[in-house]
Amino acid sequence: MICLHWVNDLPRALEQIHYVLKPDGVFIGAMFGGDTLYELRCSLQLAETEREGGFSPHVSPFTAVNDLGHLLGRAGFNTLTVDTDEIQVNYPGMFELMEDLQGMGESNCAWNRKALLHRDTMLAAAAVYGEMYGNEDGSVPATYQIYYMIGWKYHDSQAQPAERGSATVSFGELGKINNLMSQEKKSQ
Repeated sequence: MICLHWVNDLPRALEQIHYVLKPDGVFIGAMFGGDTLYELRCSLQLAETEREGGFSPHVSPFTAVNDLGHLLGRAGFNTLTVDTDEIQVNYPGMFELMEDLQGMGESNCAWNRKALLHRDTMLAAAAVYGEMYGNEDGSVPATYQIYYMIGWKYHDSQAQPAERGSATVSFGELGKINNLMSQEKKSQ
């Protein structure tokens, strides 16, 4: 379930997750990332600025990937892995996208947003969306960026990194592996 983006105090939530884990326990999570719905956000901002002289946030704020790694580390997790994935979904238009978001329960719940947008602003945003991001078939893309994260709670039994300079093979030699393998195939 992707829902960590709804947490108001993400640093505290990650600290609490770390606290309840057993030693050598793992936390695996996913959340929407910073570039989620950038097409919709940009279109709404441009239209609202042009029609109303300013804009307020109409899409909930999201965390940046580099901030997420720092937050996990600050919460006490180690052996961190943060990965990102982008999924693009095409919709017939901006209004269908917004209806889908509302149906998923992903409407903006920020307290500092305007209660409504004027009709002409919404129509202008739909036109901007279609013009700037529209596909050849008339549909519009919506990008969902998803962050996947893994963090471990420390325990003495965990594998430790080797000391710096203790490697027996250099990274430069790794490139030679392909040559050796292709020569071996030829000789068979």
